[in-house]
Amino acid sequence: MTAPLDLAGLGIGPFNLSLAALLREVPHLETAFFDRKPHFNWHPGMMLPGVRLQTSYLKDLVTGVAPWSPNSFLNYLVQNGRFYAFMNANLPAVSRAEFADYMAWVAQGLNSLHFGRNIDHVDFDGNLFHIHCHGEQRPVLAHNLCLGTGKTPSLPESCRPWQGDDCFHNMELTLRQPDVSGQHVTVVGGGQSGAEVVLSLLQGDWGTPECIHWLSRRSNFEPLDETPFTNEYFTPGYVDTFHGLEEAQRLTRVNHQKLASDGISTDTLNALYQRLYEHRVTGGPSPRVVLQPERTLEAVAGPAPYALTARNELNGHHEQTTTNRLILCTGFDTQLPGYLSQPLRQGLETDDHGELRLGHHFEATWDGPLNRHIYAVNAGRHSHGIAEPQMSLMCWRSARIINHLAGERLFPVTEGIRLVDWDGTETATAPEAEPASLAALIHNTL
Repeated sequence: MTAPLDLAGLGIGPFNLSLAALLREVPHLETAFFDRKPHFNWHPGMMLPGVRLQTSYLKDLVTGVAPWSPNSFLNYLVQNGRFYAFMNANLPAVSRAEFADYMAWVAQGLNSLHFGRNIDHVDFDGNLFHIHCHGEQRPVLAHNLCLGTGKTPSLPESCRPWQGDDCFHNMELTLRQPDVSGQHVTVVGGGQSGAEVVLSLLQGDWGTPECIHWLSRRSNFEPLDETPFTNEYFTPGYVDTFHGLEEAQRLTRVNHQKLASDGISTDTLNALYQRLYEHRVTGGPSPRVVLQPERTLEAVAGPAPYALTARNELNGHHEQTTTNRLILCTGFDTQLPGYLSQPLRQGLETDDHGELRLGHHFEATWDGPLNRHIYAVNAGRHSHGIAEPQMSLMCWRSARIINHLAGERLFPVTEGIRLVDWDGTETATAPEAEPASLAALIHNTL
């Protein structure tokens, strides 16, 4: 890699992997992707038994824009001898474990991926980006970048002093394999991850706890809205319309659409409620289960056992309890990568929440030359809407970036059919009647 790359991808998660998988179809672009991990893996600490994706397997790395690609999930099934068994299983959704294996299979076949490359810092000389990797004397040079190093776990302020074996984010859960036998375990966070952790605790995946305590700021344990018209939010037409709105309008809509992307799947809610019911009916001695929505965790005193103080938002009361272990299912934060040099960071425009201002093609707004771009994936919730951090449109986003990078339409990125008119391109006015033909006039007369 002595010659400058057309694009250097920093981080190899699902989104940059999608970009790399599609770029395999574009050999005239010189690209490479770098990650400090020794090989591809996807949130290995969150691979709980039986958990499934919330999106269709057709929304894979490539199919939405390149169904002919050998990197599709369907080809993965065929090549691994599982196509007919998979179809016969009639699964409601693909398991996360199988989808992670699919992505690792794709990664193994891509020569553009470079693992074990820890990026120390990235700077810009006015023409080229210089990517300095730990232990390497010469930097990698690139005309353009794509930032894909992911988000960082979000931890409540009160929990940060106590991070460790007894207080940790759920992304570490299956790596730690905690023994919770006889313990009071508190799960914080009322989304899909929180529900999955509570269900696994009820199933005794890490021993039988004495008590399971589930806290959530949400008003209830609410379902994911995956009805057809809500799913229109995850279409190219809506994302394009959303991007054209004023910033204040975009932020308002993102907040209103929360349950379209951040609710609990109906299957998980049903399984959880049924298990809770059966547990009460059988009257087993443990675990005791306490579910508390409308609670805000305000204080944690430690070390373990921790003294928790939560505010009940329904009546304003403060409630105290003690717990041996805290599992924090509290999502992720968006931050600029630490490897960006200070001049680069200062040249990037961000909104009031610290998120990058991204253009139509997921290119960051910055003070560099117009022919040099810093693309970003999983960084545009405020610019492109709730579909941005989800897998639903990841290959469409990749196609958008590649088309912009190449300066030509290499992949289809628009849909010919829209069932909802978001941007006013359709009209409800009846078309004017065209003059009747002579044949029609004669027919009507007869």
